[in-house]
Amino acid sequence: MNIEMIRAAAKRLEGHARRTPILTSPFLDEIAGRRVLVKPECLQHTGSFKFRGGWSAISALTDNALKTGVIAFSSGNHAQGVALAAREHGAPAVIVMPSDAPAIKIANTRALGAEVVLYDRATEDRDAIGARLAQERGLTLVKPFDEPQVIAGQGTCGLEIAEDMNALGITDADVAVCCGGGGLTSGIALALAADAPGLRVRPVEPEGFDDVTRSLVSGKIERNARTSGSLCDAIITPQPGEITFPIMQAHCGPGVVVTEEECLRTVGLAFERLKIVVEPGGAAALAAALFHPDAFEGDAIIAVATGGNVDPDVFAKALETLN
Repeated sequence: MNIEMIRAAAKRLEGHARRTPILTSPFLDEIAGRRVLVKPECLQHTGSFKFRGGWSAISALTDNALKTGVIAFSSGNHAQGVALAAREHGAPAVIVMPSDAPAIKIANTRALGAEVVLYDRATEDRDAIGARLAQERGLTLVKPFDEPQVIAGQGTCGLEIAEDMNALGITDADVAVCCGGGGLTSGIALALAADAPGLRVRPVEPEGFDDVTRSLVSGKIERNARTSGSLCDAIITPQPGEITFPIMQAHCGPGVVVTEEECLRTVGLAFERLKIVVEPGGAAALAAALFHPDAFEGDAIIAVATGGNVDPDVFAKALETLN
């Protein structure tokens, strides 16, 4: 896994992925007590950064592999990213999704042409289900984060951050990234290490699911006691990846942990002040910037808003926090 793979993924993504902008609000700056710059990957195709990794992985497959098809497991954002990328490449897609995933994510994945297989994430092992189906049908497994080509695709977000911060003259700042298994976090970290070494990645996780934060402290992969039961479903994983964790160890600063309430309030603030729709898990990095300012160093924080696929009832609750 290296910067060359990320640059190659960026070439394959040209003309397919959106280059998302940098958004700012003086009102958010006031809450954080410093300049906050938001990278809204919620505006990416399928509503999250996951399209980058999905396209990167599928565009690197052989013609035979594309013809047979792909399989992925996901709570929804990777599912949609892979489903769209597979459809654009003419490849069949099977997506293994938890039955408690937001209804909008399940519906969208099916609408993009994928076959959805639901499972109970509290009692069943998605890896085992994915491996069995892949073997039975000869499908290529596209892992959600612990896959070099997926990490390379997510890393293209980091290349854009490096370019944009260079243009703005920001050379020394923390970059808060919503973190599940670490695909986006490690990809951005690799890209910034190469192109903007003064920008330091900070993984952000929800309370009770802080496996990466604890792993960075202990120096070994730590596992979450629970694997479900959070509004931040998009960034709930059992543990960091075998590939992603060493990258995060080498290139990331300490993790930051936020509460569900902080994420929900941030969903409301992002809509009110930036006019974007973010899901609770996708709002975690911005929540850290706004409500945990002492955890960061420098005059600015770059926060990646990773996804915007939120159910209407959760979004309504988020808006209520503004009253």
